[in-house]
Amino acid sequence: MEQRAHDLFMQNLIKGTSHLALGQEAIAAAFGVAMRKDDYSYCTYRGHNHTLVRGVSMTGILGELMGRECGLLSGKGGSMHLMDVEKGAMGSYAIIGAHMPIAAGAAWSAQYRESGQVAVCFFGDGTTNIGAFHETLNFAAIWNLPVVYVCENNLYMEYTPIDQVTAVKNPAADRASAYGLEPILVDGNDADVMHTVAVAALEKARSGGGPSLIEAQTYRHGGHSRADPGKYRPDEEVAAWKERDPVIVYRQRLLEAGIDEAALADIEAEQVARVDNAEQTARASATPPLEIADTDVWSDGSSGWRN
Repeated sequence: MEQRAHDLFMQNLIKGTSHLALGQEAIAAAFGVAMRKDDYSYCTYRGHNHTLVRGVSMTGILGELMGRECGLLSGKGGSMHLMDVEKGAMGSYAIIGAHMPIAAGAAWSAQYRESGQVAVCFFGDGTTNIGAFHETLNFAAIWNLPVVYVCENNLYMEYTPIDQVTAVKNPAADRASAYGLEPILVDGNDADVMHTVAVAALEKARSGGGPSLIEAQTYRHGGHSRADPGKYRPDEEVAAWKERDPVIVYRQRLLEAGIDEAALADIEAEQVARVDNAEQTARASATPPLEIADTDVWSDGSSGWRN
C-alpha cells in the first residue's frame, strides 16, 4: 500500500506531501497483531502503516490520501491526519511529540475505568529531544499508566542524524532509566523480535505493571517526505539497510521455515489485488464538496463557537 501511495503521488493524484514508512513496516505490523481490538494507537504523520494494521479500510486510507469522499475523513485530512476511532486508530499527529501526553490521557482513562485497555504511542527519534517526551514519561511512570511508548529510530530527525544532536547513543533507550523504566533496545526490522517485545510490553501494561519505553532501530527507504530526495544519506548506508528490508527478511525466513514459495506468491497476489481494488475505488470516488469544509471542526460538528 505504501509503494502504491508513492506511485499515486508521482502521478499527482496525491496532493500536498506524504511521509512513507517503506522499510519500517515490521514495527507497526508486530503491534497490530499483538494489540487488543479495543486498545488505542497514536502515531505520527508517518502513520499509514499503523492505521492499516488496526483493521482500517485500505480504501479509506488511500481515499484520504487522494482527497476523495471515500476517505477516512471525507478527504479533508490527508496523509498526515488519518483516524478511525472505531478501530482504535486515534489519529496521526503532525506536531512532533504532541500525541505523547494525549496517549497518556487515554491510558489514564483506561486505568480509571479499569477497562484493561492499553494505549500505544509511536514516535520518531527526533521526538526524544522534545520537552513533551520527558514530561510525559515522568507522568506515565509516577501514575503507573497502561501505556507503551515506541520510538521508531530511523537514524534521522528529518534531515539531521539523530546522533549529532543527542548526548546519548540511543536517544530513547538510554534515557529510560531516568524515569525508572527498563531500557529496551530492539531490532525494528525483525518482525518476530518486535512481536515478542510488543506482547511483553502490552501484557505488562494490562496487568498493572505500568508503562514501557521501546526503542526500535529501523530505517526509512526514502527521504523524510516526498519532497526530500534524501541525498544527505550515504549511498552505502541506504544500500545496507535496504538489504535488511523487513518484508524481504521475513519472506526469506518463511521460506527457510518450509513455507512453500507458491503459497507466498498467492499471498502477495491477493494483497496486490486488494491494493488495486482500493486504488480503483478511491479513483472513482468524488472529491468532497466545498460545503463540508466547515464541518467537523468543533465538537458540535460545526465551525461556530459555542457559548
